[in-house]
Order: sequence, then C-alpha cells, then structure tokens
Amino acid sequence: MTTTDNTVARPRRYVLLLLVALAAIVADFLTKEWVLAAFSQGERLDVIGSFVQFTLVYNTGAAFSLGTGYTWVFTAIATVVVLAIAYIGWRVRSVWWGVTLGLMMGGAAGNLVDRYFRGEAPGTGAVVDFISVGTFPVFNIADSCVVVGACLVVALTFKGLNLDGTMVADETADEDTEIAGPAEAGDGGDTGTSGGTAGRDSAENDGGENDKGKGA
Repeated sequence: MTTTDNTVARPRRYVLLLLVALAAIVADFLTKEWVLAAFSQGERLDVIGSFVQFTLVYNTGAAFSLGTGYTWVFTAIATVVVLAIAYIGWRVRSVWWGVTLGLMMGGAAGNLVDRYFRGEAPGTGAVVDFISVGTFPVFNIADSCVVVGACLVVALTFKGLNLDGTMVADETADEDTEIAGPAEAGDGGDTGTSGGTAGRDSAENDGGENDKGKGA
C-alpha cells in the first residue's frame, strides 16, 4: 500500500469504525426501549422454548451481570475504553479492524448510555439486560458486540493483521531483506578486493618471469 493509499484509507476506515459503533448503539438502545415498554421486571417470554428467553433485568455490574454493585467503577472503565478506541481508531487502515473496534466501541458506549442516563445520578444507572440463554447470565446487544469484537481482536492478532492492514509476516520479510542488503554489499566489496589483490599478484608474477627471460 502506497503513502497515498494510506492517506485515503485512514479517514475511510475511521468513518467505517464510527458507523459500526453507531449501528451497535442504535440497535442496543432500540431493543432496550422495546423491552422496557413490553416487559415488567422478571417477566419472561419464551423465544426458543425455555432455552432462549426475553426477560427484563437491571444490571449494576459489568457485562453478563459480573461485579454487581460496582457501577461507578465499570462506568469509568467503559468511558476510558470508548475514548481509547476513538483515539486508536484513527490509525486503522484495515476494514476488519475498523469493524472490530467499531463493535467494541459501540458495545461499550451502548451500556454507558444506561449508566449515565438511567440512574439517579450520572454514572450510577443500571444497564438493561434482556437476553437469557440457558443458564448463561442475562445480557444485551451491547454485551454481544463487545464479546464479538473481543473474539475478532484475538483472531486478527493470531492471523498477524496489523491496524494499518499490513501483515506481521510481510514486515519480518522486509526487515530480513534490509539486513541482508548491506551484508551482500559487504560480500561484494570483499570479492572485489580479493579480485584486485589476485590481479596484482598475477601482474607481479608475470613481471618477474619477464625479468628472468631478459636476464637469460
């Protein structure tokens, strides 16, 4: 990818990241508003038998009801995550990384909306959870986005795809080429020096033989 391509790709990927994040926030918000209007707390609706259900639960902890009672801590963490992704996202030139970070940013921001606006004071609100699958903790769309994003981070990192769209293997190959270049140049210089020395030795030997011939 050329410098011009990088310059053009950067804002496009950042826009992609923001659009994915916005889509996640909107989807999360609308589904929560529907649940709040359609369900009372604890009420359940079977979706796939009793295995998958919709139910209304207020969660003051982290994703999947973890750490209940530490609302302000998770509010602070989620705020930092959103700001960090907004900052790092400007470096993204990969479509996959744009989607991945967009999902994580949107998921974190979706639950932040609840924490800032569904409590008695900003940052103390409870998150609305409504998806129940088997014995798994009840969760929401925002939680799902964060988890999918985290899985993609692992997959992309394992694959070796950098934020700028390059592959780790390609960078290693370039570094090896740069290291080999000077070494080969040095070998060429040594060969030239050896050739020059051999030439001088040959000339000296020829000169010596000619002198002997004249003496004879």
